[in-house]
Amino acid sequence: ISLVLLTIGVSTVVVSQISGRNASAKPQSQVLRGVSAVLLSCVSSGLAGVSFEKLLKGSSVSLWTRNLHLALYSSVVGFAGLWWSDRSFSIQHDFFKGYSVVVWIAIINNAFGGLLIAVVIKYADNILKNFSTSLSIILTSIVSVIALSTPINMEFLLGTTLVVYAVFLYGGMGVP
Repeated sequence: ISLVLLTIGVSTVVVSQISGRNASAKPQSQVLRGVSAVLLSCVSSGLAGVSFEKLLKGSSVSLWTRNLHLALYSSVVGFAGLWWSDRSFSIQHDFFKGYSVVVWIAIINNAFGGLLIAVVIKYADNILKNFSTSLSIILTSIVSVIALSTPINMEFLLGTTLVVYAVFLYGGMGVP
C-alpha cells in the first residue's frame, strides 16, 4: 500500500509543478508517449535497483571493490562513446577542456551521491532508497516554492501529504 501511495503522491507533486508552468494542451498521442516513456524508465530503473541490491548483498566482495568494478566498466563504456562520437578526441588535450569550478563541484557531488546510494542499498534496501528519493523530490519542490516563488496548489499539498504518509506507513507508524 505504501508504495502505491508513494507513486501517486510523487506523481501528483510533479504534475502540479509542471501544470503551473505549461498552460498549453498537448495532443493525446504525445501524452501517451510521455507516460509510456516514464513507465518504461521506472520499470528499467526498478530492475536495475533490484539487481544492484542483489549484486551488493549477494557477494563477499567489499563495497569499495564492487564500486571500483562498476566504475571501471562504466569508464570503458564512456570512453568508447567518446571515441565513437569523435575519432579525433584526445584524452590528453580534450578531456578536461572547459571544466570549471562548477563542473568539478557537480562531479564531486555526483560521485558522493553514488557512494551514498551504494551504502544505503548495501545496508538498507532498494525500497528505502526510493522513499528517500521521493522525499528529495518533495524537498526540492519546497525549495522551488521558497526560492523561485513557485505557487503552491492543492495538487502539491495532496501529493506531499501522500508521500509523507507513505513514508510513515512503510516505517510501520501508519494505519494500513
